[in-house]
Amino acid sequence: MKKLLGGVLMSTLLVLGACGGGNGGSSNSNPASGDAEAPVAETVEAKIMKLAVATPDERSLTKGLVKFGESIEEQTGGSIDVEIYSNGSLGGDREVLEGIQLGTIQGTTVSTGPIAQFSSRFNVFDLPFLFPNTDIAYEILDGPVGEELLGDLPEQGMIGLGYWENGFRHLTNDVKEVKTVDDIKGLKIRTLENNLHMDMWRELGANPTPIAYTELFAALQQRVVDGQENPVGNITTAKFYEVQKYLTKTGHIYNASPLLISKSFWDSLTDEEKEVVKKAAEEAKIYQRELNQQEDADATAQLIELGMTITELSSEEQAKMFELAQPVYGKYSAEIGEDFVNKLLETIEASK
Repeated sequence: MKKLLGGVLMSTLLVLGACGGGNGGSSNSNPASGDAEAPVAETVEAKIMKLAVATPDERSLTKGLVKFGESIEEQTGGSIDVEIYSNGSLGGDREVLEGIQLGTIQGTTVSTGPIAQFSSRFNVFDLPFLFPNTDIAYEILDGPVGEELLGDLPEQGMIGLGYWENGFRHLTNDVKEVKTVDDIKGLKIRTLENNLHMDMWRELGANPTPIAYTELFAALQQRVVDGQENPVGNITTAKFYEVQKYLTKTGHIYNASPLLISKSFWDSLTDEEKEVVKKAAEEAKIYQRELNQQEDADATAQLIELGMTITELSSEEQAKMFELAQPVYGKYSAEIGEDFVNKLLETIEASK
């Protein structure tokens, strides 16, 4: 049972198991009194699992964590007690990931961009225009390539339990309608705290500025930046439409959002608890992806009703963006590993 407290969803179910018993048939009687001592009840404390996320309560990623937590509590009978902290209440992406490493936060779901600052090969999923659609993205992420990258995380103090999604990222701004690549030139664009994202926008002629998601609305409102890029679900729930007039459906990057567990917490679980957590993660992944797809469609309709100017980028202009972004492929292929990048590109091409 979850409760909303000051913008934070927190689970309040705490089940305490008690077991009593004698001492193998021997007596603990007090020789002076001759009275036997009553058996001492032994309480078993639940393991606290704090799940933190930057997105608001209404977002599919937060709702996915709630479902994940409810399933864990139900199936473990209370041996794990889950608390959900949304809205960046425990910090932005980087702070949460550092908390995962330290074990002060036990779990999160966060886009691959911030993860790449800790495990560089994750940059591969943020290469511009990599995935043509979500079906191919799911096939790759749930297959050998996705599993291989999750295998890089334990050495960073994290355990990856599959890929959720934030969705395709699109460009918004409050200066002008962006219909062509040339319209992007000179715009000050907020990006994730990720070098690949910043390099991509530089190649497109923009001035990228990394800002934590929790600080983004204020930065847009105060015109620290002209625009930003996010999936439409984030644009609606964070109310960016209040400070942004134009949205261009660029779809330049598909944001996978891995579910991460602190390795120190994972190692503290019994084998039975680990199986429960893995099963709950798989169920929540399916739920969250379906919810996000519906959220994406609903958010687009909502933004139109709210008066945003929504522009579909033509295939010709998308092709120009892709060509301009090619230096990013060259730079990061060398950093990630050219063989690995080529394997991924070949797998995607075979899936089309």
